[in-house]
Amino acid sequence: MSACEDPDLDSDGRFLPSKLGTKEHWDTEYKRELHTFLEYGDPGEVWFGEESTARLLTWLQKQKVPLDASILDIGTGNGLLLVEMVADFLSAPEELLGFDLCVDKGTLDAISLDPNCAAKKRQEYLASLRRVLKDNGHFVITSCNWTREELICQFAEGFTFLEELPTPKFSFGGRTGSSVTALVFQKKH
Repeated sequence: MSACEDPDLDSDGRFLPSKLGTKEHWDTEYKRELHTFLEYGDPGEVWFGEESTARLLTWLQKQKVPLDASILDIGTGNGLLLVEMVADFLSAPEELLGFDLCVDKGTLDAISLDPNCAAKKRQEYLASLRRVLKDNGHFVITSCNWTREELICQFAEGFTFLEELPTPKFSFGGRTGSSVTALVFQKKH
């Protein structure tokens, strides 16, 4: 098996199907969260925990990313803006061009669980990312489905791996691991 093969995929290159990979699931979740926000003021789930935001902000400060940098939050979780204005990243519109930084917290994970054409949608995701990100722009991804090595393979074409951001570790059965992977890439020019 080559280093870039996905051992947890079926013979067609798909993760096992999950409702987490369907648009219907996320539409229902966001509708429920919007109702909860409007009714009780609760902004909903903080995906990957509050430390994921702190991790990104620490990296941005360390890199001295200017305050006027253009940043695209791919998928944006339960971002209320997207409830009102939805753009499909897999077929990114022309006006989504020239970002200095793109951030993904779980969107590729959900796409990878799609029961229909996940491998094709991952390719569309990569094509859209290459299109919207400026040359030498940065891409920060947080994933709970993909390992460091798998993500490096996924983005090998067109991106340079820069660093792994620290994530909480755990030990089990004498081995140490992480339930979340957070990596930084730079788009090649």
